[in-house]
Amino acid sequence: MADLSDGNGIDRRRSLADRYATWRAGAGQVAKGFVSPPEPRFIGLVARGQQLISGSFALGGAAVEARGVNLWDIPSPGPQFDEAAQSFSWLDDLAACGDAPARALAEAWVTTWIERFGRGPFWPVQITGQRLLRMISHGQMLTEGQMSDETAPFFRSLSRQAHYLARRWKTAPPGLPRIESLGALATAGLLLDGLGQLADPAISALLAEAGTSIDAEGAIASRNPEDLLDIFTLLTWLRMTLEDLGRSVPAELTATSGRIAPVLRALRHADGNLARFHGGGRGIEGRLDLALTGSRVRRGPNMIQAMGYARLSGGRTSLVVDVASPPGGEAEATAHASTLGLELTSARRPVIVSCGSGAPFGPEWHRAGRATASHSTLVVEGFSSSRFGKGQRLSDRAATLAPRLFQSVDGQSLISGHSGWARSHGVQHLRALELSQDGRVLVGQDTLAARDPEMKARLAQVLAHAGEAGIPFSLRFHLHPDVDARVDMGGAAVSLALRSGEIWVFRHDGTGQLSLEPSVYLEKGRLKPRPTLQIRLSAHLVTEQAELGWTLAKAQDTPLAIRDLDRDEPPV
Repeated sequence: MADLSDGNGIDRRRSLADRYATWRAGAGQVAKGFVSPPEPRFIGLVARGQQLISGSFALGGAAVEARGVNLWDIPSPGPQFDEAAQSFSWLDDLAACGDAPARALAEAWVTTWIERFGRGPFWPVQITGQRLLRMISHGQMLTEGQMSDETAPFFRSLSRQAHYLARRWKTAPPGLPRIESLGALATAGLLLDGLGQLADPAISALLAEAGTSIDAEGAIASRNPEDLLDIFTLLTWLRMTLEDLGRSVPAELTATSGRIAPVLRALRHADGNLARFHGGGRGIEGRLDLALTGSRVRRGPNMIQAMGYARLSGGRTSLVVDVASPPGGEAEATAHASTLGLELTSARRPVIVSCGSGAPFGPEWHRAGRATASHSTLVVEGFSSSRFGKGQRLSDRAATLAPRLFQSVDGQSLISGHSGWARSHGVQHLRALELSQDGRVLVGQDTLAARDPEMKARLAQVLAHAGEAGIPFSLRFHLHPDVDARVDMGGAAVSLALRSGEIWVFRHDGTGQLSLEPSVYLEKGRLKPRPTLQIRLSAHLVTEQAELGWTLAKAQDTPLAIRDLDRDEPPV
């Protein structure tokens, strides 16, 4: 296993402090067992569990074939593999299998981990929180049929990790990492017999951290929908554990969950999964629905704008658009230049998507996934709408125009814009979208224009330098890999066939050059990027304004309702 710190002085000092805290944690009180049998909360994938049993290890974007080899005997292929292994994410997948071989493997790997790492190292606070929460959640499976002397090392390990978190949780980064650490500590205090003194301080600290991280509208600073879901899930699990134990639920917990739930509903596509923006993925299938149900938050009026996103919906179609500037602060290191990017889903089938986060596939893919060209929006060729600065941070972020949303008997519409290219090229991007009430037609118009004297002067300079060809720009619409796309109507349209049987057709007003080009779909949990396609509508700006009009509509012979029984493949 590789060292999980990056080697600088701060990390070395923190590592020493972590090691000291690990040593001190060994002197803390040891749990006798569980106060109440823990419920397995995590959702794993049977297919991944079966792969682990067969000796195929796919962790942290790396793949290792090692049949019959203990996980902790595998030479490390990289730090992301190590982090995934140390977080015990694999335990969810073995638990999903639930058969005797899976249980035996889980017990063996946990036992080996306790022997080798039970006193440290590899105890970064956030990873320790993830690991502890999983060990408790799957505790019944890991101790089933064992006598008290056999389970003693397991409960000593849980106790040591809990005492360690009680000392070190403040060193976790604010937001999700700290909430994860406190969630694990609170759960340990509630469910481990003899550690009850840890529960109330952890719950109070967790609620205080959640109150700081979640604003009055239920949003988080990173604008990452999946991170918001993770926080919401942890709060829901805490609520469920308190209720299972007959304890009262703090009013702050109920209030915070009540603010988050409508935001997540607004960011949920028609297929039940989240929009993929600013590093977030779709979320584990079914997790959002389970969290919403467990939270007991009653459904209120639908939000059409939340956390910097606008949502349009009609019939079985959902459209989510990023209408805000990328987040600043610490989130600059992971934020995407995705302003005015859109995603469209039809029933269970994603159609137009973002490429997604390339972080699991290395730094080059991470940067590529954050660029404007990796989102379904207008791109001035060679320039993202927000600029990457020192340390790959989005330090020069596009300013946005206040979005305007309208609703009528014909459907919903949105008008928004940004000035991400105002200084570099002297232009603004304006995007107008209208989704019909039945969800069968999306009409769009994208405009690149100089709006004031200062922009016009800058644009004149750029055009003079560019020559007669003007400034190249394009509209990009990245397609989900399951969409079968082909150029149609003599190059005037692109037909999109979904696995459900639906047919959608993309057309344009003839101003630009239409093409179908390669793209990628970056998805957490897969070993490599999935190849896919993108619709590209290319044009040149040669005057003070250029407009591209387009439509995406279901073919006339596509029925209003389709029985979609085709199963999705798991991300393995």
